[in-house]
Amino acid sequence: MMDLRVACRVGDPTRPNEDSFVVLPGFVAVLDGVSAIDGLDSGCCHGPAWYASRLAANLTFRYLAVPEAALSELLASAIESVRDEHGGTCDLDHPGTPQSTFAALRFGTERCDYLVLCDSTIVLDVSGTVETITDRRILSAAQGLRRRVLAGTTPIGSDEQTQGLRALALEKREWVNRPGGYWIAAANPAAARHAVQGSIPTRGPRRLTRAALMTDGASCLVDQYHLTDWKGLLDLAHTHGPHHVIDLARSTERADSNGYQRPRPKAHDDGTIAYCVLSPEVHP
Repeated sequence: MMDLRVACRVGDPTRPNEDSFVVLPGFVAVLDGVSAIDGLDSGCCHGPAWYASRLAANLTFRYLAVPEAALSELLASAIESVRDEHGGTCDLDHPGTPQSTFAALRFGTERCDYLVLCDSTIVLDVSGTVETITDRRILSAAQGLRRRVLAGTTPIGSDEQTQGLRALALEKREWVNRPGGYWIAAANPAAARHAVQGSIPTRGPRRLTRAALMTDGASCLVDQYHLTDWKGLLDLAHTHGPHHVIDLARSTERADSNGYQRPRPKAHDDGTIAYCVLSPEVHP
């Protein structure tokens, strides 16, 4: 048996939530649509919120049809289905076509399979040892420009920051879904086969006891703001609920509204976290 709790909160109530999640028997996933930059053409009439939600819906359908398929194949199939849903109205070869990160766990009686594509994060507690699974290849794209744009020298929402973010988005387009760059769910199903994948036992002396999947609106508490470590984040989710992790990130951001101390692209990002506790015997 498994106890599963999920929190998903929009960053800006005036805009659609670009995060999404899937919870099915023995399966959980979180998705984070990549925010569009004002003034940049994407070649598409759909936005990141639409893309992430449609990818989640198609993944649900594919998983229920073939739950034993490799996670990369399930994701590739879902990407292909969403590609068809564009209906021929969009330029799906455009490097700015809507995109989403992806992280998933599939729980079995002997093992738990994981997959991460781009920079969402999975935290695993393996009999007291905490491990993290993520995909940081995106951080290598336009690394120097990223450091300058997110150096905390211009206030969030200023013209200067907006111009920098636009330049960063354009530079990242040179590296998206190509060898030597980074991979993310978009219009090319082959990206799924470049994901970080593996499995961990759910039985035995070194087994998975609890886990959390999260988008960067929640993981920022550790990997950007350094307010706790990964074990501490799991403990916060366990004691106070996953919503508390997002609450702490938001309160930290409100105390630094300009982003000088906690540099970031926007005041608040959409945040999603799914927290799972496994019993000694896992029966999905």
